[in-house]
Amino acid sequence: MKQGLSLRVSQHLALTPQLQQSIRLLQLSTLELSQEVEQMLDDNPFLELTADEAPREEFGLAQADTPVRDDDGDAEVATDFIAPHADLVRPEGQNDAESPVTSESDEPGWDGDGSVEVVPDDGEWGGDAPARKNNLGDDGEMDATELARSQESLQSHLHRQALALRLGEEDRAALRFLIESLNDDGYLEDSLEELAMGLAGRDSEQLDELVHRFTVALRLLHHLDPPGVGARTLGECLTLQLRALRDAGSAAPACDTALRICAQPMELLARRDVKRLMQLCGDSEANIKAAMALITRLEPKPGRRFVDVERNIVVPDVIVTKVGRGGQARFQVQLNSDVMPRLRVHDIYAGALKAHKGEGHQALQQRLQEARWFIKNIQQRFDTILRVSNAIVERQKNFFVHGELAMRPLVLREIADELGLHESTISRVTTAKYMATPFGTFELKYFFGSALGTETGGNASSTAVRALIKQFVASENLKKPLSDNQISEMLKEQGIECARRTVAKYREALRIAPANLRKSL
Repeated sequence: MKQGLSLRVSQHLALTPQLQQSIRLLQLSTLELSQEVEQMLDDNPFLELTADEAPREEFGLAQADTPVRDDDGDAEVATDFIAPHADLVRPEGQNDAESPVTSESDEPGWDGDGSVEVVPDDGEWGGDAPARKNNLGDDGEMDATELARSQESLQSHLHRQALALRLGEEDRAALRFLIESLNDDGYLEDSLEELAMGLAGRDSEQLDELVHRFTVALRLLHHLDPPGVGARTLGECLTLQLRALRDAGSAAPACDTALRICAQPMELLARRDVKRLMQLCGDSEANIKAAMALITRLEPKPGRRFVDVERNIVVPDVIVTKVGRGGQARFQVQLNSDVMPRLRVHDIYAGALKAHKGEGHQALQQRLQEARWFIKNIQQRFDTILRVSNAIVERQKNFFVHGELAMRPLVLREIADELGLHESTISRVTTAKYMATPFGTFELKYFFGSALGTETGGNASSTAVRALIKQFVASENLKKPLSDNQISEMLKEQGIECARRTVAKYREALRIAPANLRKSL
C-alpha cells in the first residue's frame, strides 16, 4: 500500500447555545413555556418577573432588519436566520414539527462555541353524561378549576361507601383489596382466582378460602355506586346497571328485554343486528329496538367520571377580533398578553456586578448575559408567532367571515416563502399554538389543509370538504343514512372531485360512524 496525503474540505454548522435556546423556545407550547420560565427564574438570579411590560431591548419585529450591534457579537441571530439552517442540525428521520432539544447534562455551556452535529369513541353511550367542550364560557375556567380540585377518585368513593357496611375484618379486607384492584374504567381485569393466587401462592387450602372471600366481596362491590362497578366484561357491566334500573322500578318492560340482549354476544349489539337478536331473545322488533335504545343510555365505563385527568384549559396565544362593519370590516391580530411572561434583568444585581469586579466575576457575567438572551429569545418567539398569525389571517380571510366552509387550501411553504422563513420554523410555530377566532379557538395547524381538485380547475381545501361531509351527515335521513359513495357523488355535484376512499378517510377523522351504524333504531 502506497501512502500519500490528501486534502479534504468539509462544512458544518455551529449553533451557539443562544441559537439552540431560540429554536427550543419556538417549539414550546404555552404550558411548556411557563414551566421553562419558572425554571429559568429559579436558576438565574439576574432574571426577575415584573408587573409592567419590560423594554424590548431593541429586539423583535421593529428591529428585525437592523444591523447587529458590535457588543452582541456573533450570538445575535435574527428570526430569518434561525429557520433556513435549523433543519441542517436535525437528526435523520426527524420531522418538521420536531427540533433539537438538548438535555441539561448534554447542553453546552454558555462560554463554548456550541458546535453540534446535529379509537373507538364512546360518544354515543351514556347520554346523560355531560358533553366535553374545548371552549368554555365566562365561568368555564373557574368551574373547571374547582372541579379539578375537588376531584374524588373511584377508589376513595367506594371506600367511603364500604365504611357503612357491617363486615368482619377479613371480608372488609377482601372488599378493600378488590376496590384497589379496579382499573380506571371501574372494571376488574383479573379473575378472582388470579387475585387469590397472587396472595396465597401454591397453598390450595388458603387459595380456596381467598376465592370464597373475594366472591362474597365482589357481590357487595356490585351493589355499590356507581352501578356496574367491579364488572369483568362489558356485558356484565351493562347487566348490573340494568338490574339496578329494574330494582328501582324504571323501564321495567324494556329492562327484561335488554337483559336478554346483554346475555348475547356483544358483537350483535355493536352491529345493531336486530333480526338476529329477535331470534335469540324471542321478542318483537319494537321491544328489541326499545331495549337497545335503553342500553345506549347506559355508561360502559362506570369509573370514567372519577378519573383524575388533568384538565388543561386551552389558552390562546393569539386573539383575532373583527374591527369595523360591512365592507370596511377587517380582522385585527394581537398577542394574548396573559401568556406573555414579563421578564427583566434584576437592576440591583446587575448594578452590583458592574460596580464590583472580583473573583467569580466572569461566571456572574455569563449568567447576566444568559438572562439577557433569554428575554430576547422570548420576545423573538412571540414576534414570530405574530408574524405567522398575521399571514394566516390574511390568506384565510374568508374563514373569519363565513366559517370553515370557506377555508382555502394552504401549505406551510406559502407562509414560509411570504415571510422568508423555513418550513420547519413555520411547523414549530403552528404546533401547540392556538388562535382565538369568532368561530372558536383553533390550533394554528388547523388553518393548513391540502387541496382537492374541482371541475372548474380550482382547488378546495380538505378542511372545507370535511365541513361539507359533516353538514351532509347532520342533515341526512336517519332511516337511510348516506353511504360514502353517496357522499362522494354529492361532493361531485358541488364541483369537488373526491373519491369514496377519501370520503371514508375524512369521515373516520371526524369520528363519524359508517352508514350501517348510523342507521336509526
